[in-house]
Order: sequence, then C-alpha cells, then structure tokens
Amino acid sequence: MQDILDIRVLTALEPISSFSPARLRELLDYCHMESVEQGSDPFKDRPLSGQSVYLLRGELEVVYEDGNRVLIRSGSEWARHPIGKRQPDIRSAQALSNVQLLRVDDDLLDRMVTWDQFAYHDDVKALKDGSEAAVKKLLSSGMFSAENLSNSPFAHLPSANIGKLLNRIEAIAVWDKDVIIREGDEGDYYYLIESGRAQVTRLVGGANLVLAEIKAGDVFGEEALISESKRNATVTMKSNGMLLRLKKEDFLELMQEPLLRRIAYRDAREKVAHGAVWLDVRHPPEYRYDKLPGAINVPLNDIRNAIGVLSKETPYIAYCQSGRRSAAAAFILAQAGYDVYVLENGLWSVPRAQQQ
Repeated sequence: MQDILDIRVLTALEPISSFSPARLRELLDYCHMESVEQGSDPFKDRPLSGQSVYLLRGELEVVYEDGNRVLIRSGSEWARHPIGKRQPDIRSAQALSNVQLLRVDDDLLDRMVTWDQFAYHDDVKALKDGSEAAVKKLLSSGMFSAENLSNSPFAHLPSANIGKLLNRIEAIAVWDKDVIIREGDEGDYYYLIESGRAQVTRLVGGANLVLAEIKAGDVFGEEALISESKRNATVTMKSNGMLLRLKKEDFLELMQEPLLRRIAYRDAREKVAHGAVWLDVRHPPEYRYDKLPGAINVPLNDIRNAIGVLSKETPYIAYCQSGRRSAAAAFILAQAGYDVYVLENGLWSVPRAQQQ
C-alpha cells in the first residue's frame, strides 16, 4: 500500500464507511498515517486515548489488561474497526511486521457520524420551506464540513440539540451590497455564512472603519444576542451568497447556554488560586477603576483579536460589571476552543473590599 491515503481505503473502515464520497474526501485532511517498524510498540509513546486508530497494513499483536492476546491482520474484520474500542485497556502491543496505522480524532469522527446520521433521522422533519430534501442539502453543505465541526460553534453543540437546530435554522439568499445587520439596531438573529463574503464596519469619528472581512464558514451576530445590547457593527455583503440564521431565542436555547459555563465568585477564586486567570472584558477606564487582582484586560470589542494570542493552556474566568458582556466574550472564546468560565453576576457578586 502506498503512503498516500485515498477514500477507497476509508470505505473499508467502520463507522467511516457510512460517509458519502464528499464526506470521505473531507476526512482525508484529518487522517494521520503512521509507519511502525517490526518489533516496536506503536502505543508506548503515542497512546490511543482520544483517537480512533486503524491497522492498514501488516500484523499487530495486542495484549489487553485482562491478559487476552489478539492478533490483528490488515484486511481482517478486526482491522475494520478501531483498535481497542469496547475492549479492556491495552497493556502492550507489538508490530509483528512493518505496520501502517491510521489515526483520526475521536471527537471529530463522532461528530461527523452524528451529523450524518441526523440526515436520515425521524426527528429531522424539514426546514421552514417544508422540504425534507432541504434539510439533507443543508447537512451536506459547507457549514457542516469537517472543518466547521472542528473549529466552529457546531463543535460544541450537544447532540440532543442537533435535531432542533436543523428544524429551526433558516437559509436565506443574499446579494452583493445587502446590509445584513446595522450598527445600533437590536439583535434578532445569529448568522453563519454558507457561501459568499462580507465586510464588518463600525462608525468611528463619522467615518466607517473596516474591522474585518468574513467569509464562508464564519459566524457573526452573537454579541448583541448574548449581552442584550444593540449591534456594535454593520455587516454588509461583498458578494452574492447564502446565509444560515437562527432567531435570538433559538440561538440562546440551543447554542449559547450549552457552551457557557457559569461559576460563582467563591469557586472562581479557588480556580484562580490554582492557576486560572481573571479576564476583564470591560473598557480600559472601567478596568483601571476597579479590577480584580491579577486580571488582564481584553475588552469585548477586541476579544476576537485575542484568539491565538491568549494561551489555550490557561483557564480563564471572564467578568464584567453584570455578567452580560463577559458571557458574550466567553462564548466567542469557548467556540474557539478556550477553557473559559463566566463569573456569575459579574463584579456585582464580588465584595468591594476584594476589588483593586
């Protein structure tokens, strides 16, 4: 077998074989090939935890914690399934020949299988246009690609909410120069760009300042919904495209709350004592006036710029005055993969003597 992986190899593996050809091509980018020399233990330095590992070539002997020994040959029924799943933990393994393994992230694979199965699930009735075909088309769209199931809010969506989401999400066609949200308006929808591109601007000193360019796969509009404030920017289409949108109440129920982890001040202090960092998302003048000890300041309107700058190894406890702005900031960071909590009721819950 060549070291280059193609979808014909994936069609022999379970549960991957259930994927459509388009899904299989997506998954190729997330599969990692590994060559193991005869006599080596492939799991000594790279354990199975968090991964589905398949034997693609060669022979491998696996010894389980209960003492059972299993010889796995490529092409066998054992090799069609991830090694070690639903068996006792593996004590050791040995390559009886030169071996080739395939590794794929467990969580991603499970999310892809779950979303694909929902395309044929009885709970998925229809989109707002009444067409079951529209739901299936939506599931196969770019919004639910492997990339977005890894790095978008859908990566964190509880499985129990998938059916509800698919029945409440609305697909709308948009055109070049359409204004999707306008600065100063009330928040009504959460948007996801299925296709096309848009520009984010804010009025500064009487002129429109370009803040960002957004494209297919990007999301916007959550800040006003979570913080119950007015839109803080304008989003204008720069091409024709397709958007997916959720009403405010559906977004809050299905996506925001499952992603936010709220924490009381007493418990938050305990986490800070063990290495967590206070994240003040208010404006700098507020921060200078009454911050918590050791807090760093990243205002809500700059929080997206902090992605990639803040360490993902550090837990953060976001706070503001009331908890509204910090909830919006925490949602944005959490959907980007950060370990972040929201201080319940913000600084209102903190004794004045414990603020700086």
